Amino acid sequence: MFKGKTLLITGGTGSFGNAVLNRFLDTNIKEIRIFSRDEKKQDDMRNHLKNEKVKFYIGDVRDFNSIDRAMSGVDYVFHAAALKQVPSCEFFPIEATKTNVFGTQNTIDAAIKNKVGKIICLSTDKAAYPINAMGISKALMEKVAIAASRNIANNDTTVCLTRYGNVMASRGSVIPLFVKQIRENLPLTITDPSMTRFLMSLEDAVDLVLFAFTNGNQGDLFVNKAPASTIGDLANSIKDIFGANNEITIIGTRHGEKLYETLCTREEMQKAEDMGDFYRIPADNRDLNYSRYFSEGDEDISVIEDYHSHNTTQLTKDDLKNTLLNLGYIKDRLNE
Repeated sequence: MFKGKTLLITGGTGSFGNAVLNRFLDTNIKEIRIFSRDEKKQDDMRNHLKNEKVKFYIGDVRDFNSIDRAMSGVDYVFHAAALKQVPSCEFFPIEATKTNVFGTQNTIDAAIKNKVGKIICLSTDKAAYPINAMGISKALMEKVAIAASRNIANNDTTVCLTRYGNVMASRGSVIPLFVKQIRENLPLTITDPSMTRFLMSLEDAVDLVLFAFTNGNQGDLFVNKAPASTIGDLANSIKDIFGANNEITIIGTRHGEKLYETLCTREEMQKAEDMGDFYRIPADNRDLNYSRYFSEGDEDISVIEDYHSHNTTQLTKDDLKNTLLNLGYIKDRLNE
């Protein structure tokens, strides 16, 4: 599907961008453009890859002109650029808004201007019933993408979204923290042992985006059916894998955190299409003629349950350890 095509990845030096490169570099894709603002990470990637298919563009999604220049001649876009850390977004919500909301609008506008065939915007479970600035900015990002999808002339550009949970061993995630604490003989700090989180690999994240690319219609949101585990089980499984006896210290739920995360709200589950390993949530394409939509309600909405990390498949401790042992990050750390 990407034969002879040019793909642009915003935020391409991050974990997701690297996973896409691993998936595509040995295929017949014509070119992969890495767009980001960090020249050091780009230089590291360039020296590591030494691959003429990969082109690097310094810029910021906050600046329309820079993303517009990088978009010229592009066939498809994976929009992964974002501020993702909950604490930093809590302290600097305007910065989260500039990148996650206005940056997405810039990226979509540039894609439409350059007649890009399809753009997939990556979102997070924290956008469903958001309680922190990161989740709120991502929820608004989703609204921006869906609103843009309604008004594209001739459907030259298709805008779709994906939403997924915690990516295991991605930059800034808890698994590298636990490994670091084990290596330094420090207590493993966990917020609440019963707190649950969806777990997926970087490969799962790429699979979700490719599924959306293949199956997405204008304004669709795709969610994968991910398993989950408690934070307590995750910490103990990592201890077992590394043969560690570090203590576990419970520090309590931090500001902006939930006991569990939601991937699909009950309102979305009401209209979700079950596609096997994925849910497809079609866009709400109602217009400003409100009176047409409020004469009758829907009784089902009160009995439908949202899809969250407490009611999804819960990994047993053995399943969790096997999942962790299949991660490249864990394999590398065990071989060091």
